[in-house]
Amino acid sequence: MNAPLPESIRRALETVTLDDKYALETGQAFMSGVQALVRLPMLQQQRDATAGLDTAGFISGYRGSPLGGYDQALWQAQKHLAAHQVVFQPGVNEELAATAVWGTQQLDLYPQSRKHDGVFGIWYGKGPGVDRCSDVFKHANMAGTAKHGGVIAIAGDDHIAKSSTAAHQSDHIFKACGLPLFFPASVQEILDMGLHAFAMSRFSGVWAGMKTIQEVVESSASISVDPDRVKIVLPEDFPMPAGGLHIRWPDAPLEQEARLMNHKWYAALAYVRANRLNHTVIDSPHARLGLISSGKAYNDTRQALHDLGLDDAACRRLGIRLHKVGVVWPLEATITREFATGLQEILVIEEKRQVIEYQLKEELYNWRPDVRPNVLGKFDESEGDLSGGEWSQPNPSGNWLLRAQADLTPAIIARAIGKRLLKLGGLDTDTRAHVEARLALIDAKERALAASTQDTGDRAPWFCSGCPHNTSTRVPEGSRAVAGIGCHYMTVWMDRSTTTFSQMGGEGVSWVGQAPFTTDRHVFANLGDGTYYHSGLLAVRQSIAAKVNITYKILFNDAVAMTGGQPVDGTLRVPEMTRELDAEGAKRIVVVTDEPRKYDGVTGLAPGVTVKHRDELDAVQRELREVPGCTVLIYDQTCATEKRRRRKRGTMATPAETVVINELVCEGCGDCSVQSNCLSVEPVETPFGRKRRINQSSCNKDYSCLKGFCPSFVTVTGGTLKKPQRDAAHDPHRGPPLPDPVLPRADSAWGIVVAGVGGTGVITIGQLLGMAAHLEGKGVVTQDAAGLAQKGGATWSHIQIANRPEALYCTRVGTAEADLVIACDPIVAAKKDTLAVMREGRTHVALNTHGAPTAAFVGNPDWQFQGGRCEAVIEQACGGAAQVGRFDADRLATALLGDAIYTNPLMLGYAWQKGWVPLGEAALLRAIELNGVQVERNRAAFAWGRRAAHDLAAVQALTATAQVIAFVKKPALDELLATRADFLTGYQNAAYAQTYRPSSTRCAPPRRRCSRPGSPRRWRATCSS
Repeated sequence: MNAPLPESIRRALETVTLDDKYALETGQAFMSGVQALVRLPMLQQQRDATAGLDTAGFISGYRGSPLGGYDQALWQAQKHLAAHQVVFQPGVNEELAATAVWGTQQLDLYPQSRKHDGVFGIWYGKGPGVDRCSDVFKHANMAGTAKHGGVIAIAGDDHIAKSSTAAHQSDHIFKACGLPLFFPASVQEILDMGLHAFAMSRFSGVWAGMKTIQEVVESSASISVDPDRVKIVLPEDFPMPAGGLHIRWPDAPLEQEARLMNHKWYAALAYVRANRLNHTVIDSPHARLGLISSGKAYNDTRQALHDLGLDDAACRRLGIRLHKVGVVWPLEATITREFATGLQEILVIEEKRQVIEYQLKEELYNWRPDVRPNVLGKFDESEGDLSGGEWSQPNPSGNWLLRAQADLTPAIIARAIGKRLLKLGGLDTDTRAHVEARLALIDAKERALAASTQDTGDRAPWFCSGCPHNTSTRVPEGSRAVAGIGCHYMTVWMDRSTTTFSQMGGEGVSWVGQAPFTTDRHVFANLGDGTYYHSGLLAVRQSIAAKVNITYKILFNDAVAMTGGQPVDGTLRVPEMTRELDAEGAKRIVVVTDEPRKYDGVTGLAPGVTVKHRDELDAVQRELREVPGCTVLIYDQTCATEKRRRRKRGTMATPAETVVINELVCEGCGDCSVQSNCLSVEPVETPFGRKRRINQSSCNKDYSCLKGFCPSFVTVTGGTLKKPQRDAAHDPHRGPPLPDPVLPRADSAWGIVVAGVGGTGVITIGQLLGMAAHLEGKGVVTQDAAGLAQKGGATWSHIQIANRPEALYCTRVGTAEADLVIACDPIVAAKKDTLAVMREGRTHVALNTHGAPTAAFVGNPDWQFQGGRCEAVIEQACGGAAQVGRFDADRLATALLGDAIYTNPLMLGYAWQKGWVPLGEAALLRAIELNGVQVERNRAAFAWGRRAAHDLAAVQALTATAQVIAFVKKPALDELLATRADFLTGYQNAAYAQTYRPSSTRCAPPRRRCSRPGSPRRWRATCSS
């Protein structure tokens, strides 16, 4: 029996709602970093009202991972924002959005007409958006902010190019534009530092920059939303110049520059100093080694120290001083000098190129050699000449201590700290042993992963089932195309004759530089409709002006699918687009669509524009490539994922036709995959060989697979898929009571990694675990993956749970630190990224053995799921078969609940019943209820998972659905021949079967060769077909 719940948990189960993140006035709320950015302006307006100010807020920017969902979150919170006088107006592009935010600060120049005491502003954009906004930032920052306004420019950086065409780091752009830069390390700090950033901006007249990265802004945690949590201290030691620091008119450029450089930056530094935004976290009376870090790298440093066995007390005992930097530029001098005083050595721990390190070295440069600490960061000490620097010869790249490329991890940082500690000496025996053991574990894990040669397959991102790009990005034989920004960028790793790409808004313009110097006469350029409206029209204009032969394929998908299906900003539709392009001078414009009839009666198209069915795409492209000059093909078909969303909401009709494949007729040639490029066409192993079937759970009813004109395809009109049985035997709640598992304690961080395929609910499982932990009052942090990873590729959700929030440092589970891996997909679970978190004897794995086909199957009909290899490497990584619970969860979910989408909650129930999840059932079920999506089905899936963990055979006995890529034992050749003959007799008659026997016998191998491995292969294939 379940023990009675503590009163605090019982109350939380009854009172917590998803609206708490925006509506709760005090206390703890569970929210993501993106949602914290939504709550931030509400808190600011609330604090202003308490102070007697009538202020409003204005938010504008342009979406992009890791801030790809910010605009959606703002729209969803519209009623809450409106109640706090916050207006959200997305920008057509980043620099125009920044200009609009600049305008809010100019309201003080018109006091007679302004409605409020002030308007504070938020700009947001992806790293490349920061790059293109530098001109606006410089002008607006020099002009200044309003007394009761203030601006934060929020950058979303992708340090590892996870969802970007290039890794980026906005720190140096903010510095070049003169914006002080905040770097929050957690969801809580997004709120806290955000309030400080507004206050600094108001006090000093500068725009405040804020850097966010995926590990922080796409993480979720239980945080305090108390409006008076942050105590603002205005500096008393800063001499305010005559006239102040705020925006004014008129204002000459050189006067603005002088005010910025002589006063505003120093006012910002005074604010940092007064509020101790940079501060020492751990100190020692005999400190000798200083660690200085910020943002995510600070979290990783805390985790690295923990992994090395160095808690706060151990650090104080060993003479380690840890310093946390909240504002990374400009680096406040007084606090920095306090930190550095008395140290022998300082290790600067920061991701990407140096920001803090260079400033620290400059600050300490004139210190006497006998008191100046040695500063290390990116590079270790040279073995020989110590007088050189980063740009010395020979190139020091082989001497990296903390690399500048990619990112840092707790393991990398632990190795650097351990190396410096061992070199400095003075460690007691136990500490040295613990440090060396952790470093040995890291080295052993890396060696094991490097030595692994098992080919377990790769799950690369791919177009969604039914995606328009499956058809629209094809080019005629003999032509080539260039890519751009958007989902269609994935064509660069598909067989689409598409190579190279440009920055957003530069699509196709590289051809202007190539055309005079090549024998190629023409290229195609892919251009998304969102990019077209953002800046892509200028690329088309440039190509028209240059008179090059190019065909722009504008992929009009009615949504910005890559970042969540947002509408394209503005009202431009296909008819208006054709008139705009015609006015620009396009030589010919053709609209290609899957629904030509919707253009019947449309009168707004430009003169000469024709509308063609998508079946004519190849012919249209062949015609356009022969037309001199710039031509345009507008491919009009709604995004498949957006179609699915609209059908679920009831705003779009679901087609009546359902496509199925008659496996007895199918010859397994794979032409349907070639025609459709679709992952919903899956292999299925049958007694008659490999065939194809349609995965009805993921099919979006695009019907491109019918282009193969294959007789095995059957179209059913008006029918619905057969639902699972609903009798008592198929009700997970009607069976005998299950024993309650013994749940693990989470005195320290309990690490869970959910590994699966993007778009199947991996992130949802992370959110359910996070909310359940929040309901129980535990410390929790989750970190999700988004962007390209969700397009059918590998994705992960990391969850860390502890009884005390103070026990959690990182948002990601570190090297060999996972207690549980919920392996929703075996291929992703067998990737080195997942294997790296497993530790022998510690990690348990709930493994779904179902092998969904990867993108490789589209082009290779003989693709094989390497399930055995996947299981072998997983077992090796976690310490043996006893650590793994395995079953085909897809098959059970489909058979018991009618859809494979319930696989992941079923896996969660399985892991919980095994005693691998440190949360109560009541909290998990309430989290499912709060999620509000197919609540009863998801609860049933969780319950079935529990039963599968308790008695797998009994649950499997209730199902009989064939498994995708099941391993079928091959019969003897004589037995195979007899079985086929019997089948043909039943199908028609014995005479018909007799016609089969001679043809197969002619292909039979000689008896003397039958024992040789592989010799009967041709005969077996003939008999099976």
